[in-house]
Amino acid sequence: MMFVPIIAVIIALVLDLVFGDPKNRYHPTVWIGRIIGKIIPYTRSQNPTNEKINGTLGIVFIVILISVLISLFSSSMNQIYNLDSNIYKTLLVITGVIATGILLKTTIAIKGMESHASAIMDSLSKNDLEGARVKLSMIVKRDTMNLDKQHVISATLESISENIVDGITGPLFYFSFFGLIGAFVYRTINTADSMVGYKTDIFRNVGWFAANCDKALNFLPSRLTSLVMILSCIILKKDWRHSIHIMKRDGPKTESPNAGYPMATLAGALGIKFEKIEHYVLGDGNSVITEMHFKSAISIMKLTSIMFTLCFTIPVIIILSSIGWWFNV
Repeated sequence: MMFVPIIAVIIALVLDLVFGDPKNRYHPTVWIGRIIGKIIPYTRSQNPTNEKINGTLGIVFIVILISVLISLFSSSMNQIYNLDSNIYKTLLVITGVIATGILLKTTIAIKGMESHASAIMDSLSKNDLEGARVKLSMIVKRDTMNLDKQHVISATLESISENIVDGITGPLFYFSFFGLIGAFVYRTINTADSMVGYKTDIFRNVGWFAANCDKALNFLPSRLTSLVMILSCIILKKDWRHSIHIMKRDGPKTESPNAGYPMATLAGALGIKFEKIEHYVLGDGNSVITEMHFKSAISIMKLTSIMFTLCFTIPVIIILSSIGWWFNV
């Protein structure tokens, strides 16, 4: 039955590339965010150690809750796959594969990222720098209110490269090994990190566990994604040799042990420089970042999503299915 997860992955990618994200009221990741938002206030404490413990327990509870819900769905699907062959089983299997694809789709965001980034670039094309700053603030953690045009575009492209991991290859990586539970647990931790994983007085302790889990979960996907990005650059005839050089040189420069790798890879491929003021400079390009660089970044993001699926996700599913692992998780 290895065709089930493979077809589900293909369905997820097609749905995302064609339709993008569903409305918030239908989006499981939005529900996860709301659950996190409801629970986090109860983790507050005057004692830093207690606050860390509470924050950890809160995230663990949410992960267990999501895992149980996804396990119930997966268990019912496995029961269907084990039925004696008949026309009703065939219909149920088709329905299950489609449902799995739809659920997996909600953990990835290719078109969604493109839409957010395009909205920023559209504001800049209209000379609405203030509007671009506001829209940028919705997808990055940094303060955007004083950024000039070039730093707004830089942050947008940095966000695109980070999202290749957070919103695409990360969920696909863990789906490859652990099915829907893997994809949703990853997305839950990633969402928690984006909400509370800040080193501020408010979130330093509460978000400690989420931030460190996110770092651990992204260690392999970020580096593997950078390699696949280089392959995409070869296909798209970008400067892949310079991309490798900048990835190796500048990948470790960011405060995050993972985010710098896909960002440096993209900067090197496009021959531009990414700068987060007082934090890091990635790349050594001197050219002004333009609309053409933005379009190239989107092309690299989309092709990397497809190549990651073809070169990693599907082969891993085939290998693990052949040894009987995949449907035991």
